[in-house]
Formats: sequence, structure tokens, C-alpha cells
Amino acid sequence: MKLLELLVLLLSKNHDLKERDFLYLTQVFESIDNDTLISFYDDRKAILHTTEGKAVFPLTVSQEKYLEKLKNKPLVFGLGPAGTGKTFLAVMHGVALLKKGHIKKILLTRPAVEAGENLGFLPGDLREKIDPYLRPLYDALYQVLGVKTVEEYLYKNVIEIAPLAYMRGRTLDHAYVILDEAQNTTSSQMKLFLTRLGIESKMVVNGDVTQTDLPKNVTSGLIHAASLLTDIDDIGIHHFDRFDVIRHPLIQTILERYDA
Repeated sequence: MKLLELLVLLLSKNHDLKERDFLYLTQVFESIDNDTLISFYDDRKAILHTTEGKAVFPLTVSQEKYLEKLKNKPLVFGLGPAGTGKTFLAVMHGVALLKKGHIKKILLTRPAVEAGENLGFLPGDLREKIDPYLRPLYDALYQVLGVKTVEEYLYKNVIEIAPLAYMRGRTLDHAYVILDEAQNTTSSQMKLFLTRLGIESKMVVNGDVTQTDLPKNVTSGLIHAASLLTDIDDIGIHHFDRFDVIRHPLIQTILERYDA
């Protein structure tokens, strides 16, 4: 089936194809078989709805596969370029589980490497220190819960913000825990984090191994864990590529140049 025939078929089924769908299909129709692409658009279901009532769907076949891992595995690694929806989908799935009562809290964490400073030297309380690092997670939460509800959940500790350094000694039961920017963890930090997994909990570890801010002689904990923990049934390791980037199309071109 040619690309034009595929597009006509999908449109004839009343699929509301956006500009990003046309761009995506032109890039992958030769590498992903037509039956898979058709089934993806026919069968995909909304994860939840935003505060404005807009349905949130996986936007690529790879995102759908990642979401399936999130649903079926207690521990999932998401590796890939910025803009592939790793963090956004993880937050959406976590909120969906929270709304259904399957978990009691969402915990968001990431290493504070980029600032080049110890959190103790930054102004403000703990939340003010870590907030700048977690902006993408907040943005996703605001979309589906609204600012007022997010603030209420933060106050009640239903949503918790914690720097990775504060995870030592904790066991997280009935929680959905997202470690973002995990490429900036060391191997010991990653081991510390992964061993916090508690009863009836899920963990999501996301990062882009091409954008590590660690010193050159330090191995990324994300790279190490992803190679060490392969072939374990209860662990899902998912790799995104540049075709899954759902931001501006120019980003894919930029990534291609940097890869070259």
C-alpha cells in the first residue's frame, strides 16, 4: 500500500489526522507495516482527558508500545531524545492510576546536576530548590489536573517532589515514582533509586543518554542499568528514536545533524 492510499484509508475511517500525523506517517510508512499503522489508529484509546476536555492519546506506534509497558511492568525505562513524550506519557499514566485509586501518591524526582550547585546552596525551601528542575513534570500535571488541584495534592502530599538525594532510606509503597533526566545519575544513585521500589508501586526511569551532563569519566547510571537489567520479565526497557519526536519538525533535522 502506498502512502497516499494509507492516508486515504485512515481518513475514510474518520480518524482526525493532524499535521504531526501526516509528518509521522510520511517518515515511518516504509519501516512500519501498514497493518500495524492502521491498527494503531483504529485501536488507540485516550489515556485520560485534560482540564479542557481534550483527549490525551499516544501519538506514535512507539509511544503506544511504551504505554503498554507502563501498564504491564512495575519498572520501566524510557530512553530516547527530547520531545518523544517519555515524561509526558509517564505523568499521564500516573495520574490515570491515581484517579482510579490504583495508587495513593505520585512522586517526582530527578538529579540536580545541571545547575552545577548543591541544592543546599540554592535559595528557598526544598520545593523551591527542586522546582526549576521539574518544570516539564509540572506542565504535564497542570494539563490534566489543573493548577488548583495540583497545589492541593502537593499540600496533602498526594503528589510529592523530592530530589534524588532525599530518596535514601525510603521504601515507597502504593506509589507511582518517576525519575526524570536519569542520564544524569551515577550508577550508585541509580541503584539507590531502584531499590526504593515498594509494594503495589510502579517506577518509571526516563532519560536521553546523548545529553548526559556528568563528568566525562563518570558512567551514566541510566546506561549502566539499561544494559545490566535486560531480559528481566518484570522490567520494560523502551527505546525511542527521532521519528517519535512530537515537537517542532525541525528538531528531527537538528538531531540528525548532531548524530552525524
